[in-house]
Amino acid sequence: MDLRFGDSKPTDEERAAVDALLGPPRSSWEAPSGEWVERSDGDLRWARGGREDRERRDLLLPGLHALNDRVGWISEGGLAYLCRRLTVPPAEGYGVATFYAMFALRPRPRTVLHVCTDLACQARGADALHAGAEARLGPGSGVHVERSPCLGLCERAPAALAVTSGETVRTAVAAPATADAAVHAAVSPDSAPEEPPAALAVPQAGDPGLTLLARVGAVDPASLDDYRAHGGYAALRRAFGLGPAGVIREVTDAGLVGRGGAAFPTGRKWSATAGQPDHPHYLVCNADESEPGTFKDRVLMEGDPYSLVEAMTIAGYAVGAHRGYLYLRGEYPRALARLDHALAQARARGLLGDDVMGQGYAFDIEIRRGAGAYICGEETALFNSIEGYRGEPRSKPPFPVEKGLFGKPTAENNVETLVNVLPILTGGAAAYASLGTAKSTGPKLFCVSGSVARPGVYELPFGATLRELLALAGPPERLRAVLLGGAAGGFVGPGELDVPLTFEGTREAGTTLGSGVVLVMDDTVPLPRVLLRIAEFFRDESCGQCVPCRVGTVRQQEALGRLLDRRGAAAADDVALLREVGRAMRDASICGLGQTAWNAVESAIDRLGAYA
Repeated sequence: MDLRFGDSKPTDEERAAVDALLGPPRSSWEAPSGEWVERSDGDLRWARGGREDRERRDLLLPGLHALNDRVGWISEGGLAYLCRRLTVPPAEGYGVATFYAMFALRPRPRTVLHVCTDLACQARGADALHAGAEARLGPGSGVHVERSPCLGLCERAPAALAVTSGETVRTAVAAPATADAAVHAAVSPDSAPEEPPAALAVPQAGDPGLTLLARVGAVDPASLDDYRAHGGYAALRRAFGLGPAGVIREVTDAGLVGRGGAAFPTGRKWSATAGQPDHPHYLVCNADESEPGTFKDRVLMEGDPYSLVEAMTIAGYAVGAHRGYLYLRGEYPRALARLDHALAQARARGLLGDDVMGQGYAFDIEIRRGAGAYICGEETALFNSIEGYRGEPRSKPPFPVEKGLFGKPTAENNVETLVNVLPILTGGAAAYASLGTAKSTGPKLFCVSGSVARPGVYELPFGATLRELLALAGPPERLRAVLLGGAAGGFVGPGELDVPLTFEGTREAGTTLGSGVVLVMDDTVPLPRVLLRIAEFFRDESCGQCVPCRVGTVRQQEALGRLLDRRGAAAADDVALLREVGRAMRDASICGLGQTAWNAVESAIDRLGAYA
């Protein structure tokens, strides 16, 4: 792909997909290169668009989705037409398109079967599932089968997602999947079994002690009236009574910290954003939960979508934002449908728009779909992705509260963090802070998967122990290890189950809580292969921007590959190399991906005696 436009032309389908998003071309200069058009007298005097079109660069990612959704892949002609419409250099458009795993720039069938081969699914036979589906869907089947990172369906592992492109995109999920079920989802998506309700992912559903998960399974996720009948929008009404500063004070007094893993105080972030003189301010919800083993945000969005809409509205009001962006995982089609419906209903009922609840406050939310890039969970990489650039992290400072999305003050929080604001406002900061511990207040969601009897999302107050959580989920008879925090987390052994599940407790125990992943492994799970899969994951997901991560993740995978069949003295040199590479990544990588890529491997060597 060159810096200039070539002679490739879009098909009628591709042109229709782009025009449906951007509107019809406003002048003949936006016609595909090499296509003769009769230009009007006005077109010969000036070219319209220019700066205005360049300011629409943030529509590049939606445009790529439009092409990929319609045809199943992105051709050179389609990409060139999209870039011409947005006045983006084709080489830059190509750089963005090739950044995301869900886009293809070579011809492939319209149906793609994504078979998850990540940690939870690998432990449940994902390799055999992939081989079986591939054997049944060979050349000429009209289906392309590919290995996929975590699909966020860990409680139903192994999982597969079939996506069929066209004017209307069709999706089907097989989970827990057999090869026959996966093939049926790909070949006949319209007759595939419906996904079970989100409440089945919540083993505690119906428990009166639940806070964040109380409505999942108790309300119709499509009904705004049902949501309001169960306390919905009481928090927003109280927020308007308190005013922006009062809302921030309540959140600060409650001690709410971010639930994505960094545990930064939410009140401080909101206060810093609200106090910036530069305008406009933005709110961004990070719903791109790509950490292997994480699915709590999916369950909230599928089972209680209006709670997120309400929480985002409160957050926007508090920080002085009039527009919110919800960056949603591309692998979550049901969550997308539920949220689209919820936003439409909220707008129709005056709960979003120019005058929210008649209070004179204007706020609206736009969904932006991710396309398969773990690094976009990092907040500044997410901003770049929304803006139409490669999802590479930015150097800090400046921090997002000063210069975030579009260079303006931005508050970014994940789904779970935002939903915690609702009980703070309805029950009061003091009542919320009485749950948990002094440094980790309130309830926490845990994603339990692997070798347990009852996998799913569990809600417990901070301070509960890992042993208590596993007792709820049904631990295996012969426990080998528990991975806390996902691929970026760390392992604990069977003798460490009394670690308190708080940010400070896990830190003191030499591990991490992360986003709440609890992946349980019995003694049938081959630990060296799990570690190799973690290394493969980080190698694939490194954005390549900085040398320590770009090179270090490759060297880590190579060493772990050699260690599959080595132990003791034969493994010593590679273990020493892993330590050296791991320290370099941790100390010198630009963002958390490289800084944590060695964590799980290090903990397995030091705590579990891997390769001894």
